[in-house]
Amino acid sequence: MVCEAGVEELKPVTTLPAGKEPTLRVVPMPADANHAGDIFGGWIMAQVDVAGSIPAARLAKGRVATVAVNSFVFKKPVFIGDIVSFYAEVVRVGRTSITVNVEVYAQRRPHTEECVKVTEATLTYVAVDSERRPRVVSVQQ
Repeated sequence: MVCEAGVEELKPVTTLPAGKEPTLRVVPMPADANHAGDIFGGWIMAQVDVAGSIPAARLAKGRVATVAVNSFVFKKPVFIGDIVSFYAEVVRVGRTSITVNVEVYAQRRPHTEECVKVTEATLTYVAVDSERRPRVVSVQQ
C-alpha cells in the first residue's frame, strides 16, 4: 500500500499459528452477515463455543457443558467468504472444569493473502454425566 507521500506503508504481517492445526475451520455465508456484510458477532461466538468444546470433550472423555465465557474480544470484523480458522488450547483443568483459550484468524477472501487475528476468547466447560450433573475429569498422565 502506498501513502500519499509515496512512502510504502508497512502492515504488520499476521500468519496462522505455525505448527498447530485448527480445531475448526469454516467459511461464513451471506445468511451469517448483517446488512453491511459483516458477520454477526453471535455467529462467531457460537463457532468459538463449538471449537472450544472439542478439546474439552476429548480431555473429559465425554459430554461437556459451557459454564462461563471468561473473556471475549472482537479485534477485527469477519466478512462473507473469509476462511475462518479456530485454534483451541486447554489452559487449565480443574476437578470438574476445563478452561480453553480460542484464537480466531480470518484469511480474507481467497484472492488475497491477508490473514488477520479477528477474535480471542477464554471459555470454561464442565464435564457432565448422562444426567447432566458435573462429574470429575480424570486426566491420565
